[in-house]
Amino acid sequence: MYTAKAFFTNYVLMSTVCAWFVAQFLKMVTTLFKEKKFKPSLMLFSSGGMPSSHSATVGALCTSSAIHFGFGSFEFAVSAILAMVVVTDAMGVRWETGEQSKVINKIVKKLFAGNPEDAETALKELVGHTPLQVLMGVIVGVAIPFVMMLIIK
Repeated sequence: MYTAKAFFTNYVLMSTVCAWFVAQFLKMVTTLFKEKKFKPSLMLFSSGGMPSSHSATVGALCTSSAIHFGFGSFEFAVSAILAMVVVTDAMGVRWETGEQSKVINKIVKKLFAGNPEDAETALKELVGHTPLQVLMGVIVGVAIPFVMMLIIK
């Protein structure tokens, strides 16, 4: 029961991991087109950007739980509540944190204008998502479990 096969054939887990991976890959691709820069580090270490990998992940968890366990299941209920919290957080608190970081970075830059090495430690500004980034993440997250279901069967 506790084997590598059980782990890798867990439909809900594999759908969720695959959705995260696809979202991270798409984030790298959209950055390539938008900024004309190839940033492979985005694959594993980025937050913020298009699409939201957080939203894709919980979207896939919720969708695959609904498919595998049913809408009346405990598993679906928990994943749906988690998805609501994560999506709300991605657009709300985390977005505001990024906006505040931009303002703080501007203030620090002005304060240390005469001594730039003191102003080199900037806060990360891209930590949240726009509604479009979240929507695209959810779309990726909902689609992947259906694709995985077609592959498995």
